[in-house]
Amino acid sequence: MTVATTHNGTGPGPVDAPVVPPKVVRQRRTRPGLLGLAVLLIALGGLGAAFAVTSVRATGSYLAVARPVPVGTALTTDDLVSVQVAGGQGLKPVRADRLKEVVGLRAAVALTPGTLLTMGQLTDAPLLGPGQQQVALGLKASQVPARKLYPGDRLLLVSTPKRGDDSKAPSTRFEATVIDTNVPERGDVVLYLALANRDVQPVVVLAAEDRIAVVLVSAA
Repeated sequence: MTVATTHNGTGPGPVDAPVVPPKVVRQRRTRPGLLGLAVLLIALGGLGAAFAVTSVRATGSYLAVARPVPVGTALTTDDLVSVQVAGGQGLKPVRADRLKEVVGLRAAVALTPGTLLTMGQLTDAPLLGPGQQQVALGLKASQVPARKLYPGDRLLLVSTPKRGDDSKAPSTRFEATVIDTNVPERGDVVLYLALANRDVQPVVVLAAEDRIAVVLVSAA
């Protein structure tokens, strides 16, 4: 303990009082490794920001849908338009220079105008599969099960009884897939259907006798 003595010459004698020693403040040591890591993180952050700005500013020419394209329809040049998109790399759209590659491919989903085209929306799988043949079926507008049928729609063809036939014979059913449709000027609807090889002959006979009813099972 340190003793302090005070005396002004008039009062009592010396007075002993404790004196608090001064505090010693230790300086923090900066580790060189942590300082280097901080500098590295700052540098990487700056590079990341620069890369992000560059990516956003980068533009490219990509294909977009110009008009509605139903499911199963083959693409034409009129269905697509080239657009400039900034930062489109992450969206994976089809580049405009690949136009010839996508023309002729069918839409796997309905394509909406104004949206960027991606390869996942297209397919080159044929609608006419192995063991199938294509037939044309002419129908009146009232015989078509929907206002418009699209490629890939699944149909069920059901035989109807002959006129004046009172027998209770069960009807025959055939599965079919729409490949294409056509509406001539006179108003009849022509369906181009994919049928199993074994079903082609009976369906043709029933169609000639006007004894087929068409049912829409599922849309493409």
